[in-house]
Amino acid sequence: MDTSTKARIETLVSSSPIFVFMKGSKLMPQCGFSNNVVQILHSLGVAFETFDVLSDPEIRQGIKEFSSWPTIPQVYVKGEFIGGSDILIEMYNSGELREKLEIALAS
Repeated sequence: MDTSTKARIETLVSSSPIFVFMKGSKLMPQCGFSNNVVQILHSLGVAFETFDVLSDPEIRQGIKEFSSWPTIPQVYVKGEFIGGSDILIEMYNSGELREKLEIALAS
């Protein structure tokens, strides 16, 4: 990944306490996995921002290298990569996600 793509990703990740790289937008997810993440975050009542990777091939590929994670969506909390749809579902079901977000958003 080139330095400009990395810098763009870092800027996006730091632009919101909760940031999601996804297919589509939070108003119109373009895949079921992205929709799962949006629904989970909405159910927790937290504000979050998104980036549609379908709109930018460099970011779509670059984010996979940036996180060392091969799939989309990708969720970041306070700049830390948390995981994708399956991990968010597990964390949500165990209560760990709510706790993590409350702590992150309180600080």
